[in-house]
Amino acid sequence: MSESLRLKDQPANQRPRERLVSVGADALLPAELIAILLRTGLKGANAVEVGRNVLRKFGGSLTALALASVDDMRQVPGIGRDKAVTLAAAFALARRMEAEQRETSPVLDNPLTVVRYMREENRLKNVEEFQALLLNSRKRLIRLEIISHGLLDTVLVHPREVFRAAIAANAAALVLVHNHPSGDPTPSEADIKTTRDLIRAGQLLKIEVVDHIIIGHASPDRPKDYSSLRELGHFYA
Repeated sequence: MSESLRLKDQPANQRPRERLVSVGADALLPAELIAILLRTGLKGANAVEVGRNVLRKFGGSLTALALASVDDMRQVPGIGRDKAVTLAAAFALARRMEAEQRETSPVLDNPLTVVRYMREENRLKNVEEFQALLLNSRKRLIRLEIISHGLLDTVLVHPREVFRAAIAANAAALVLVHNHPSGDPTPSEADIKTTRDLIRAGQLLKIEVVDHIIIGHASPDRPKDYSSLRELGHFYA
């Protein structure tokens, strides 16, 4: 099939929109989903191929595409201003849906639950950000507090900033979270020292530090995209 074949000339069961209706959105490839967003206005171009080109431009990574600016997206042949804006809007909606789901006061009492809750919050950050999930006595979320922003690979945190927020929220406990932009969630010596300092401060204030989660990216040789300092045995004062 020529790359210049129009979508309307494809067999019905191969068109992305019809495939979505028949098999569901989760069964479609990323390029097909992008093609659905970009389809309107494509003249003589195969929208799925344009979708593939968009992904190739950003290394095949949806994360990299979500981080791209409208101007970056417009560098892809076949992507004009309106199509780039459409893609940017789609990723923004996805982020807002994640934020909306975080407002339902989940129970955050184990690493996997915390990571599921915070993964999208941290996936696209290109500098370290230190966060505290402030919890009530039943480990239900009170609110997320951004404690500090760092450089590319480091962030400075002082106990007074962490616990000032916890005291103001009348929190009984908290979970510490930060990201590693490098993708490797292995804790550094500074991460371990900071955690132990915060555990000691929490003991004095009667506010439990439940865990410290570092979020990175999964890879073929590292299937988990996070580390729990409690699980790694670093959780002692």
